[in-house]
Amino acid sequence: MAKTLARAVDMIDSAPRFTAADVAALNARFADVDAREMLAAVLAEGLIGRAAIVSSFGAESAVLLHLVSSIDPSVPVLFLETGKHFPETLAYRDQLASQLGITDLRNLTPDADAIVKRDESGLRWSFDPDGCCEIRKVKPLAAALAGFDTTITGRKGFQSATRANLHRFEIDTSDTAGRLKINPLASWSKADLDAYVAGHNLPPHPLVDAGYLSIGCAPCTSKVLPGEDARAGRWRGWEKVECGIHVPEKPGEEPSF
Repeated sequence: MAKTLARAVDMIDSAPRFTAADVAALNARFADVDAREMLAAVLAEGLIGRAAIVSSFGAESAVLLHLVSSIDPSVPVLFLETGKHFPETLAYRDQLASQLGITDLRNLTPDADAIVKRDESGLRWSFDPDGCCEIRKVKPLAAALAGFDTTITGRKGFQSATRANLHRFEIDTSDTAGRLKINPLASWSKADLDAYVAGHNLPPHPLVDAGYLSIGCAPCTSKVLPGEDARAGRWRGWEKVECGIHVPEKPGEEPSF
């Protein structure tokens, strides 16, 4: 009688990539380590899996891009090409990518069918900015992140009250995948950024001198007025502080791990 072989059962690991304990351990280990040394360690030691930078190529983006590319210029850089950017931003993207030797710049575009169905006029930003961001930013990024375990962002605590409590390492709560999000510049001040830019001869975004201190899509970005925080010019007039790829913290509330 022929011997019956037991069939191996394929198992799909659906557990989150990172846990609160992982994040706490990383924050503790790198609490007093400077940003470049921290990034070099986590990339070299494989502590964060497959990582990508998410960059808007905005007002202060050169600092993070220089930090990471000076360690490993092959780390993918994800840019959300919404079709609504200032021409100056697109030119700045190309300038920085060339100057910093970035070898894997990925321009993420919205799904063409989604644009036809939900924003054929191109004016959704004017009456539903959340919906516009969902089509042009949130969904394209979510699709692109399927192949990554970690994103590296340029968020800083000083930019707004809803970012004041940023930690270097956190769980990405935009979905249930449990990806890691790293904010290497979380504790940097504006003076720190300016000193880094000057010390490494990095080019400024051409719109900063015109008063644009946080730069996103052109229709939803305005100049920052004296006394306002750096992100006050984003979605002015709307109760909206993030595009959806980051979850805002409430002022005075510790970020969730």
